[in-house]
Amino acid sequence: MRQFVALTKPRVTMLAVFCAVIGMFLATPGMVEPLTLIAGTVGIWSLAGGAFTVNCLLEQRIDARMSRTRARPMARGELSSTQALLFAAFLALLGSALLFFWVNPLTMWLTIATFFGYAFIYTVILKPTTPQNIVIGGLSGAMPPALGWAAVAGEVGPEAILLVLIIFVWTPPHFWALALYRVEDYRKSGLPMLPVTHGQRFTQLQILLYTVLLGAVSVLPFVIRMSGWVYLCAAIVLALGFIQHAWKLYRDYSDRQARATFNYSLFYLAALFAALLVDHYAMPILVP
Repeated sequence: MRQFVALTKPRVTMLAVFCAVIGMFLATPGMVEPLTLIAGTVGIWSLAGGAFTVNCLLEQRIDARMSRTRARPMARGELSSTQALLFAAFLALLGSALLFFWVNPLTMWLTIATFFGYAFIYTVILKPTTPQNIVIGGLSGAMPPALGWAAVAGEVGPEAILLVLIIFVWTPPHFWALALYRVEDYRKSGLPMLPVTHGQRFTQLQILLYTVLLGAVSVLPFVIRMSGWVYLCAAIVLALGFIQHAWKLYRDYSDRQARATFNYSLFYLAALFAALLVDHYAMPILVP
């Protein structure tokens, strides 16, 4: 059971589902209906887990060459390709059924599109062919809040698209920080990650530039009056922290600082979306 759970990359899935759940609550001024919340959460989790399982299946030889991923079940040969494929199919069917029958068809089709975008377009086409793989393929990973929004609202409004944009801009500095201190892993694997193809210094600069851009994008919910002052204060503080990490990484590189920047990026995204949720329910109280 632990091996099958590991295929779903539970920590990554948890962050994605967390952003989807936040999207659900932001889509309504009240509370989310329990059935929609439960079916939507489990359905999105299932399809996300299925996509990650396909990713592990397709990249098992690459994972076996990287110290960060060689302990994964497929890389170690602890599960067969047939087992992984059947497990992915089960998760995809379960998630699709939950979303179609207990949420709405739009959420199902959007989540299925995200499944194929990550499992096949990103994994098979983009990741092994271009150093911009994370930038282009990041759209699939940025979709969870739109999925949650669609589950409740039955549509994808401009606010949902803005949430997707935040994660889309967050993704490159997040992954490139990881790629910097794992550059030898990526070089051995043959994957054209940015530090391998363009060098360390160029990647450091890109992380800094994207982090500044992310700070600007993160205040847009306040600009369009989607959120209030509680969120704005949190967004500014979190953005300054991220920029500080990126600046330290650019000024004086070390693997330790790259790891710290990567870890902060995880905290940043979770805290930013939590601030959106707190602000969403605080606004009616603070604004008469």
